[in-house]
Amino acid sequence: MLLPVFWMLSASLKDEGDVFLVPIQWLPDPFRWSNYPEALTFQPFWSYFRNSVIVTGLSVVGAVLSASLVAYAFARLRAPGKNVLFAILLSTLMLPGEVTLVPIYLLFRNLGWLDTYRPLIVPSWFGGSAFYIFLLRQFFLTLPTELDDAAKIDGANLFSIYWRILLPLTKPALASVAIFSFFSQWNNFQAALIYLNTMEKYTLPIGLRLYLSSFGQTHWNYLMAATLVSVVPPILIFFTSQRYFVEGAALTGVKG
Repeated sequence: MLLPVFWMLSASLKDEGDVFLVPIQWLPDPFRWSNYPEALTFQPFWSYFRNSVIVTGLSVVGAVLSASLVAYAFARLRAPGKNVLFAILLSTLMLPGEVTLVPIYLLFRNLGWLDTYRPLIVPSWFGGSAFYIFLLRQFFLTLPTELDDAAKIDGANLFSIYWRILLPLTKPALASVAIFSFFSQWNNFQAALIYLNTMEKYTLPIGLRLYLSSFGQTHWNYLMAATLVSVVPPILIFFTSQRYFVEGAALTGVKG
């Protein structure tokens, strides 16, 4: 699994003509550290990076807040047809993305949202994903209902119970949803390709694609260097949140 990563690191430090030498030259000779600053200025990399941070950050916040609110309703509130609605929600997980791609595109086109970040961000503020809702609902079910009863006796309303009592106890599950949402949005190539038309608005997945030349020579050493820089934030996010992620995966679905 790590072999392609080692090759990418090696290629990012080579001269352009040494990238595809056979047999593979694992240790660059010489080490071209200048590839990194050159790669980050070869294309407006930091503009793409900033766009990805904005889109991903807003999407993660929206997914965590909206999915937790919907999951709280499914786990704690009583309403006629609640289980039927939850079953319909889960059934959407069986729909491949290709089935809904055209209707969603037509919806955003009619709203006038093409070439904006709204198609990338707004859906996250409406639950984000059925999987996120399911994950958080299962975690809410592990919390004793006596917490709700005690809060009601103290005069707390439903939103206060959700925001002040239950939400702080679901940090592991929230971290899991945040990590899943971050990776999904940070690597979202398809949606950015479909909805963004202006180069200045491109996110990193589209920006990295521009390093591949369709007519001229592709600078593979620059592409590998830029790609390695782009994977640093996901690696940092994962390892700093790993404890919460593992705890959330271990506890979700265990009713106690």
